Amino acid sequence: MVRLFDSELKIMELIWAFQPISAKQLSLEAAKSLGWNKNTTYTVLKKLVEKGAVLRTDPGFLCTALLGKKEVQKEETHTLIQKLYGGSKKAFFSAFVEESLSPEEKKELMDLLEGKR
Repeated sequence: MVRLFDSELKIMELIWAFQPISAKQLSLEAAKSLGWNKNTTYTVLKKLVEKGAVLRTDPGFLCTALLGKKEVQKEETHTLIQKLYGGSKKAFFSAFVEESLSPEEKKELMDLLEGKR
């Protein structure tokens, strides 16, 4: 799995939301939502293409994600658990559950754990 940096994840979020999207439109969306200039967006996009995370095709330099959002989320979560919790999913979950959860959120988590979703 390709390791993505925060700036790359921000561009991937835009690509996932709007794909296929032209590089020009992507730079406009990044300017609007992230406050980035065109050069910053194109630099990050170029890195994503080089990593094989994005396919950029002609005409119009259309950008399409080669990595799925769920796939990236799963890998990033795994990396976080390894890095901050020594690989312990139990420790991660315990830290997560310590946060204030609404009764609805608690029920949704219990349903997930019980395989109801």
